[in-house]
Amino acid sequence: MNQPSSRPVLLLENLEKSYVEGDGQILRVLDIPRFEVAAGEQLAIVGRSGCGKTTLLHVIAGIARADSGTVLVDGIDLAALSEPARDRVRAAKIGYVFQTFNLMPGFTALENVLLGMTFSRQKRSESRARDLLQRVGLGARLKHRPNQLSVGEQQRVAVARALANHPRLLLADEPTANVDPKNQQAIVDLIRSTCRHEGVALIMVTHAMEIADQFDRVERLETLNQVLQSTETTS
Repeated sequence: MNQPSSRPVLLLENLEKSYVEGDGQILRVLDIPRFEVAAGEQLAIVGRSGCGKTTLLHVIAGIARADSGTVLVDGIDLAALSEPARDRVRAAKIGYVFQTFNLMPGFTALENVLLGMTFSRQKRSESRARDLLQRVGLGARLKHRPNQLSVGEQQRVAVARALANHPRLLLADEPTANVDPKNQQAIVDLIRSTCRHEGVALIMVTHAMEIADQFDRVERLETLNQVLQSTETTS
């Protein structure tokens, strides 16, 4: 019988990321000496607006490339890969729930989840897509397009799509930001319970402490990110 791996599903070491501004100045955004997430672990990252939370998720997902350092996702260093290779790793290993859902308006809920399987090497599975939509409470809405769904239902489709390829890690960027208050807790509960059921590690970025406080592990980006520490020291 195989023993479970003790390797973290995510490991960042000496991670740095910056951007060149319009006037040519270098804007340092991230400087994280070390950060790791265990397989199946769930945690929240909090921080003030504009402190680099979304940039951090983009680097972890391989949407943006780190300037230097290590970004190990399930043992694969995304920082050392080309953009097409990062795309393949993201499709196979990472699910992403965006603030704005990013659903294709001309496709049904079922087709949007199937679309999430397009870039993976795994075979597209309609039964998997149907099962996920059933699990998030949309079994009767498979053929509805986004404009026929409520905002909360659209976010549920986005969650199902993010889990379509059996990812090892799910990134949720302010997943309740565009959901009405009465449905916010339902979305958080849905993401956490589905990840727990699937054995998927979860990083949820939020500015809402009432959400973050529900997690056993809460990380403040101001503590992780040395760029923010140096900014506070000089301000």
